[in-house]
Amino acid sequence: MFNKRTKIKQLLASGAAGQELTVMGWVRTFRNNQFIALNDGSTNNNLQVVATLGQFDETLLKRLTTGASIKVTGRVVASVGKGQNLELKAATIEILGDSDAEKYPLQPKKHSLEFLREKAHLRFRTNTFGSVFRVRHSLAFAVHQFFNQKGFVYLHTPIVTSSDAEGAGEMFRVTTLPMENPPRNEDGSINYKEDFFGKSTNLTVSGQLEGELGAMAFSEIYTFGPTFRAENSNTTRHLAEFWMIEPEMAFHDIEDNMNLAEEFIQYLIRYAMEHNKEDLAFLDQRLAEEEKQKPQQERAEMGLLEKLNFVLNNQFERITYTEAIAVLLDSPAYKKKKFKYEVSWGIDMQSEHERYLVEKHFKKPVIVTGYPAKIKAFYMRMNDGCEAGKETVAAMDILAPGIGEIVGGSQREERLDKLEARMADMHVPAEEMGWYLDTRRFGTVPHAGFGLGFERMVQFVTGMTNIRDVIAFARTPGNCEF
Repeated sequence: MFNKRTKIKQLLASGAAGQELTVMGWVRTFRNNQFIALNDGSTNNNLQVVATLGQFDETLLKRLTTGASIKVTGRVVASVGKGQNLELKAATIEILGDSDAEKYPLQPKKHSLEFLREKAHLRFRTNTFGSVFRVRHSLAFAVHQFFNQKGFVYLHTPIVTSSDAEGAGEMFRVTTLPMENPPRNEDGSINYKEDFFGKSTNLTVSGQLEGELGAMAFSEIYTFGPTFRAENSNTTRHLAEFWMIEPEMAFHDIEDNMNLAEEFIQYLIRYAMEHNKEDLAFLDQRLAEEEKQKPQQERAEMGLLEKLNFVLNNQFERITYTEAIAVLLDSPAYKKKKFKYEVSWGIDMQSEHERYLVEKHFKKPVIVTGYPAKIKAFYMRMNDGCEAGKETVAAMDILAPGIGEIVGGSQREERLDKLEARMADMHVPAEEMGWYLDTRRFGTVPHAGFGLGFERMVQFVTGMTNIRDVIAFARTPGNCEF
């Protein structure tokens, strides 16, 4: 029964009238008691199904409401109506699932993104989210294709871990201990020896450290999985649960790292533009309409497709952190006190600073390197020859228009003595990280890697302004629905 179904995208693309076939999908609209707009999620384009007047029972027709699912068998014919070349003249219509039109939340009208976030279990059925999640699928597929073609090994790193790769402490605890009365040590601290793993564990914030272990054997690996940050941040750029792509490469330095990351981003964009033309055209138009509602000075200078082509056709600007700070200090925005956050050498640049560099000054993606060691993680390679007090590390961030940082990476510190000294300075317990230090004890090599936040990449490619709209079910402070 179901395996003979033809997808609407395939039918519309075939352009072939005269064939008999079966389609299934959900009713978008039913007008004049004979024209059904049917959608099955394979494309934003609806198939017009014609239920010839007098051919179908009135009771059946009353059940053809918005949201109802149906199975239709009929003949494909040339359409005389506007907006489609083909339509399906129904011979039989079967209701697979009824939908109460009065209670169905997604009426055939425009809904706000805020409203649709509250109906996340149904929002996939709208054109906007249909396009977003088909693009997300393509980008995920392209990630694996890119690394596979380059001979990388896909490594599944643990989701439950006892290490904090970022050293920020913003982790979700994993425990089976009774919350109302956990076992305690003599000093009152919780005795994790009685916990499931015999130690304190948490959800991973990054697969990088474990990824480095793989790179020390396979040369080049990548991870692509969920990561978690217990950061109480209610912004359009942050999630508590998100997906990260993290390649780790032996025999790579910071320059190799930047080259790979730039090539990777351009590959993903190119793949989506080649395989999701209809969806991106729709999202381009949607964004243009959204921009019209903003004051003139807040509107983006480029449309979505224009921006994506611009990133494909231009090399990313490469500057040092020191040069970036100099640009900001010399900027009209700084001189006119338009920045909310202070600018000085040593700061962790805020989104407003990153977006100024990308959108106002260079007007293209920017790779910033050579960050102050004090604001970066312990595993990043210390740069040689720095003046006292201005030590830097071989780190790199890629900043993109509209969202700021999209990639963060570095050359890793391969020198055991330097790494141990850095861990001591940052109070990272070396005795718990022996497995990590072994990679420097036994055949250490220069190596590098980066992390790309997948949702931010999807945001960039789709033009969606809120990160909660590019993941199926957003996990944010105070929100864990579904």
